[in-house]
Amino acid sequence: MRIDIITVVPELLRSPFEASIMKRAIEKGLVEVHFHNLRDYTTNKYKSVDDYPYGGGAGMVMMVEPIDKCITQLKSERDYDEIIYMTPDGETLHQGMANAMSLYENIIILCGHYKGVDQRVRDHFITKEISIGDYVLSGGELGALVLADALIRLIPGVLSDETSALTDSFQDNLLSPPIYTRPADYKGWKVPDVLLSGHAAKIDQWREEKAFEHTKNRRPDLLDR
Repeated sequence: MRIDIITVVPELLRSPFEASIMKRAIEKGLVEVHFHNLRDYTTNKYKSVDDYPYGGGAGMVMMVEPIDKCITQLKSERDYDEIIYMTPDGETLHQGMANAMSLYENIIILCGHYKGVDQRVRDHFITKEISIGDYVLSGGELGALVLADALIRLIPGVLSDETSALTDSFQDNLLSPPIYTRPADYKGWKVPDVLLSGHAAKIDQWREEKAFEHTKNRRPDLLDR
């Protein structure tokens, strides 16, 4: 997978891809991540990418021209499965979406700033709009990181145990069951006997029951999907 991220603050994005699972995925050649500074596509001497909104009002708007130039150049070099705009009014990211998108070969992620982008960008370039929640951040970079992490960890070969992602919360619309590790007894707080039994079928049944119970208590809306 190749991920091209368009931003006005690339320095905000680099470090997470230089550590942990995302770094390992890049080093294995399973994913490429490229940052594109939108200011490099401006034509004015101040390298400004925003201007006042037509009709008045507070805030600034990201201009269409530099975004057009950046996306057009990228599209001239390869085909993209999606051109994504991170925005609070997009479709809320969920595990099913991440599962499907992890199969893509090439995506562009546009990080918004200020009051957002000129509507013509959304009308003519963007193929998918994604939100990571009902709140507003200072820019789309953190949302882009969340999306990238959610996709990269699902790519075969990224996790040392590829079955791990299949048992995460939200797979099959269920939250994960309780998990335990050594010691089996700590200050009298004991691990459930079934997990120490070695009986695989009973353990699977216990986990399924606990996952359903946990989901019913915490996120009953998931059971209606």
